[in-house]
Amino acid sequence: MKDILQEIIAHKHQELEALCAPKPSLREALLQSETGIIAEFKRRSPSKGWIKEEGRADIIPLSYQQNGAAALSILTDEHYFGGSDDFIRIARKSGVTLPVLYKNFVIDEAQLYAAALCGASAVLLIAACLSVQQCSALLKKAHALGLEVLLEMHSEEELEYAALGPDLCGINNRNLGSFHTDVENSFRLAERLCSACCDSVATNRPVLVSESGISNPDTVKALRQAGFRGFLIGENFMKTADPGQALHDFITQLTH
Repeated sequence: MKDILQEIIAHKHQELEALCAPKPSLREALLQSETGIIAEFKRRSPSKGWIKEEGRADIIPLSYQQNGAAALSILTDEHYFGGSDDFIRIARKSGVTLPVLYKNFVIDEAQLYAAALCGASAVLLIAACLSVQQCSALLKKAHALGLEVLLEMHSEEELEYAALGPDLCGINNRNLGSFHTDVENSFRLAERLCSACCDSVATNRPVLVSESGISNPDTVKALRQAGFRGFLIGENFMKTADPGQALHDFITQLTH
């Protein structure tokens, strides 16, 4: 007679092997991409309310992939952004193989385990939410779990965090206190960020990412000239009837 317990344990070993398998690298995907676009699945925001309440995680992320995204960002905060960890699981089951950024306000290592379990490739750590010591500890734990780290900064005072050795350094063009957005923030801090990254303890210099408020392909071209290789764009696509098609049109303008 079949031993059901042994069958269950064997299946659990298969699940663990899948969990521990190397995830696609967000850093390498951006370095190898001609566009560097991180397309974001974002249904809601505190400042705008619902952007696409009916947005489905089994449709839009895969459509982003099919229409040329270098990587994806998926909001997992439920209360303020209408997100869920399950959205990453659903996207993976739908066929998404691109690197996925776990976009949340991470303040505890339990969230890092959640990110790893749902299939993320990288996590966002926000300097404004963490002390340098807290950020350092979370970064090391993320790496131990096989996750890359996108470390987000907004002001010149926060650039010291770049020395912690993240895989990617982001400049958020949106002030998280007022939610005012100004892409000039990336240009203003680019040179100083490049200098700060030279002091990083990481073996490889982190890839620079500009986040929020990007709506024009010409802005991406200018940011690339300033040293950025990643461009996180969400609302500009999500507010349209077909986010995947909007991404396709954006890339067409960017590359021609």
